Amino acid sequence: MLKKLSIFLLLWGFSQLYAQFGMDLNLVQAKYYTSFDKMHPGAEFKLALELNIEETWHINSNTPNDDFLIGTSVTFGGAESFTVSSLTFPQAKEIKFSFSESPVSVYEGKVFITALVKVNSGLTPGEYKFPVSIEYQACNDASCMPPAEIDTILTLNVVNTSTPVSEINNEVFSKVAVSYTAPVSEEKDDDSLQSMLESSGLLFSLILVFVGGLALNLTPCVYPLIPITIGYFGGQSEGSTGKLFMLGLFYVLGMALTYSVVGVVTSLSGSVFGTLMQNPIVVIIIAGVLFALALSMFGLYEFKMPDSWVMKAGGAKSGVFGAFFMGLTMGIVAAPCIGPFVLGLVTAVAAKGDPFYGFMMFFFLALGLGTPYLILAVFSGKLKSLPRAGFWMEAVKHIFGFILIGMAIYFILPILPKSFSGYVLPAYMIFAALYLTLVDKLANNVTGFRIFKIVFSVVILATAVWMLWPVEKKSPDWQKFEMATYESSLKSGEKMIIDFYADWCVPCKELDALTFSDDKVIALSKEFTNYKVDMTKSMSETTEEIRKRFNIIGMPTIIFLDEQGNEIKRLTGFVNADEFLEIMKKI
Repeated sequence: MLKKLSIFLLLWGFSQLYAQFGMDLNLVQAKYYTSFDKMHPGAEFKLALELNIEETWHINSNTPNDDFLIGTSVTFGGAESFTVSSLTFPQAKEIKFSFSESPVSVYEGKVFITALVKVNSGLTPGEYKFPVSIEYQACNDASCMPPAEIDTILTLNVVNTSTPVSEINNEVFSKVAVSYTAPVSEEKDDDSLQSMLESSGLLFSLILVFVGGLALNLTPCVYPLIPITIGYFGGQSEGSTGKLFMLGLFYVLGMALTYSVVGVVTSLSGSVFGTLMQNPIVVIIIAGVLFALALSMFGLYEFKMPDSWVMKAGGAKSGVFGAFFMGLTMGIVAAPCIGPFVLGLVTAVAAKGDPFYGFMMFFFLALGLGTPYLILAVFSGKLKSLPRAGFWMEAVKHIFGFILIGMAIYFILPILPKSFSGYVLPAYMIFAALYLTLVDKLANNVTGFRIFKIVFSVVILATAVWMLWPVEKKSPDWQKFEMATYESSLKSGEKMIIDFYADWCVPCKELDALTFSDDKVIALSKEFTNYKVDMTKSMSETTEEIRKRFNIIGMPTIIFLDEQGNEIKRLTGFVNADEFLEIMKKI
């Protein structure tokens, strides 16, 4: 021990002589590297400290072998903004020097010290100071310098989560061993569905998505299919259950085919699910099909397969072609039924990258969606067989014809000027009710039917008046979304609610009518900056840019952001006011 103390005093004396005669003690140069050009709150980045040590000199490692030698150490500041973990020192060399009886653990030449740094999740975007201090003792074969310190303050740029970051200094980090923390998997609807499909066989996966399709009938975006199905099949066949089932089956198959193609193209191309409904040409075609089918209800013509096809098909019934074509069209109407389940299926199909697999998944999903309409088709068609004969049947077909025309108008409303589009459907409903009551005298001699027609017309008339009645529309203080104002809100640290909607989106309208009109939702929304993003023209350049920026797959999509710009919650379907309030309170 006494000998070691003597050596320490000797080395200390040499260091004082160096200091007294003004010799350069800056024997180590330091450089700093980060793995990203910018950082997100809550994210990790790698930090590398490059030490260049003068020739013929060395510095003690972080664990020197002798007690009297001072080891290399690194300390960090800014604990309120950054958390450092996995501090790693390089492999030391064991070298025998004259002043030590045993080999000394040292670093020579160029070495790297690495660390893993986490940005605290509560940080707001901006520039932050990150102090780094390196303490070391340099020695050569004859003497040691006094402990020295290199103090540096790094400036780190923290940005919101929607701003892209780039990986940098790959050539440096490829030489050092530092890894990011393995992420903890969170249970999400899309991830769990994708995992379940991957771990299951094809048969179980098809059964699962079929059941998911059945569940989609509980969503509001399929509501328009109900009156369309009733209106079309209410005037079909001659009352035979077999004929009605055949028509309904081809209707569902047509729907499934279109839904499958739309789903696969969407999942493999990355476009908005159900985006065909925003194309005016597609909307006009749908309205035209419904209008044409309505005219057949008034007896202008009848959809029928060519006789030669009927014979080759072994007696396939008339109307099958019309039912299948109707189903093809209605598949587009059903396509915007986006929700957590469909969102997960889109993700799973896109990850798989197999068109056949994607087609089968969406085909069985659509079969599940359409199965209730097969039952509804049979039931609706049986209505025609209730009377034995007479004009009663023609009068029923007229009612269904008016329903189909009403649905055609409903689908064409989004492409009409908003200044008068709100009056078109109510005006038509008033006309239809008055026509059925005052002009259409068919089967008025059947007391039961006449009473039904009068009650039906009164209900339609009352609904139209209610739609035209001026009411105060209550909603949060929505602002039109623009990228500049959004970026300004991010910089200001504002909590945000961003509602992505489309005019063709039925759940979007239900949100406006039932959720956003709630007094408690409106009151709490004042603590947020509220943006509405019109995705109706989702194929435009501006809308496509927004879609990619926020990864929007379908409407409605509602994103909740906290003060740091972090996405806290994402909704992809209708929720009631109470559920919406709970999410708002958590932010």
